[in-house]
Formats: sequence, structure tokens, C-alpha cells
Amino acid sequence: METAAENLYPIGDVARRTGLAVSAIRFYSDEGIVTPAGQNTAGHRLYDLHTVAQLEFIRTLRDLDTGLDEIRQVLTGEKTLRYVLAEHLELVEQQGSALLARRAVLRALVKHQAPAERATLMHRLVAMPDVERERLVDDFWNEVGADLPTDFVHRLGRMRPALPEDPSATQLQAWVELAELLQDRSFRSEVRQYLREVHGQGPGIQMSSGPVQDMTHQLGSGVVEHMIAARRSGLAPETPHAQELVRRLVCESGQPFGVEDSPERRERMAQAYEIFQKMQPQLNNDEEYDATHGRYLALVATINGQPSDAPLTIAADLNDMIDWIVSALRAKE
Repeated sequence: METAAENLYPIGDVARRTGLAVSAIRFYSDEGIVTPAGQNTAGHRLYDLHTVAQLEFIRTLRDLDTGLDEIRQVLTGEKTLRYVLAEHLELVEQQGSALLARRAVLRALVKHQAPAERATLMHRLVAMPDVERERLVDDFWNEVGADLPTDFVHRLGRMRPALPEDPSATQLQAWVELAELLQDRSFRSEVRQYLREVHGQGPGIQMSSGPVQDMTHQLGSGVVEHMIAARRSGLAPETPHAQELVRRLVCESGQPFGVEDSPERRERMAQAYEIFQKMQPQLNNDEEYDATHGRYLALVATINGQPSDAPLTIAADLNDMIDWIVSALRAKE
């Protein structure tokens, strides 16, 4: 090995140490990214250990697809290594999400043999940034909910699709169908008309009230499932365990609005359950609901990986269950 007294190394030795091609080392030298420490008597470049370490570092950054300008800035101190790595991490995560979306699209296309035009739409919708998905849902509810109570529309809009990073073919198909419906003028009009007919007049106005809507969104919650199990086990509404479940139910329903457990709150919730109980026969087997708001909720549930129906809405003993919850809410502790 040819070395100088100051431990300088010829380009061939540096190439073997760093794993870089000789041409690459010459390029980095010519571009001023690294500076040779000297020359031998034949005029060939020589490199010291500091430069060898720089070249090894450069190779690592190049393996991470770091650009030459960024490498130069790191070596000169214009940018910190942490900053550059953070930039690349964000880029890699974006690319990873795009690859997962592409894989989901391919899975769905293979499974469903979608036509070319639907494949294009599917890829565009799945690759859609989260902010655009949110805007699509917001636009839908802003139009559908016009002239309805703002609080009621806000509660409806809380049921939103959240497509996972690695969706199944079923979730992907549901998102594509939902995205198409959200942009369909006739679907928007049908949902808007349905909500006005059901919730904007007569008994439906009570169904749109805050307490009833809170109760409706609570139907599929874990605490309600525990209450169902408690009633079916024969537990009396006034027992300590039943009352603990009531306390949890009241606290969970009121937490988003800063409302605490109180006798007044329990009575309002009991009345809400009774209103829902009276309206339930009108909501069952409602083909218009299934084709409008119900379709939206079913697709959102599929996308989010949740059951499309709350346990109480499909329970055979629905009336008895509501009677038990109302009794538990009104029981004296």
C-alpha cells in the first residue's frame, strides 16, 4: 500500500475502505464536497483519515437518497444531520403510505376485477391526502345540514370515515363508494330531504335534540354493552354494579360537553331513551333511511372497521333493555 508519512492514502485504498467507486471519489473531490489532503510524487490525490471518514459518511447519506447539496450543507454546518434525517424520514413515511395505498388498490382490483375507469378513480381516492378527505366530508355535511339545527348537524358529522393506512379490500371499496356518494348531487339532495322529513318536523324534532342524539351515539359504546350483559344476567337496576355502569354512561356521554353526573342529567337521559323507544318503530325497516343517512353510516362503519349496527338497534328485547336502562338512571343510589 502506498502511503505518505502523514498517513495519507491513495484513491484505490480509499475506495476499498469506503466501498465507493474510484470515479465517485474523484467526483466528490471535483465538486469540492471533500478535499484531498495532498498528492504523491506522481501527482495522484492522497486522502487522510478525516477525509476517509467524510466519504464513509457521504456514502451513508447517499444510500438514504440524500442530495449532493444537502450533503454539502451538512458537511459545512449549514444544516444539522438531524434536520436532514427528519426531512428524509417524513419523505419515506409519505412514500410508505403511498405504497400501502397502492397495495390496497391492487388487492381490491385483483379481488373485484374492477374496470379500468374505476381502477383510476380508486387509486385517486385512496391516494387522496387526509385533509382532502376531511374537506369532502365537511362539504357534504355543510350542504346536507343547511337549515337544520347547527348542533344537530355537528353531532351527525362526528360520524366520519377514517381509512386506515393498510385498508382491506372491503374497506377500500366502501371508501370509494362513499366518496362517490359524497360528491353525488342527487344523493346529497336525498339525504338532506330525509333528514328534514324525519328530524325537522313533528316528533322528529325531539329526536334531533341534544340528549337524544347523545344517547343514540352511546348505543354502541362499551358501557352500554356491559349494561346489556348486566340486564341479561338478571342484575337489578338499583344494585351497586348497575349504578356504577350508569355513572360511567352519564360521564361518558357528558364528557365532550363538560357536563357532569347529576340527578338532573340522569333524568334528561332517561327521557331521551323513552323518546327513542317511542320513535324506534318508525325507524325500523325504513327503506328511505337505508338508502340515505343509513347508507352513509353503514359505509363509515365498514371503513372504520366497526359493526354497522349498534347492539341495541338489533337486540330482540330492545324495549325491555331500554326500560332497564331508564330504571337504572332513575334508581335512588
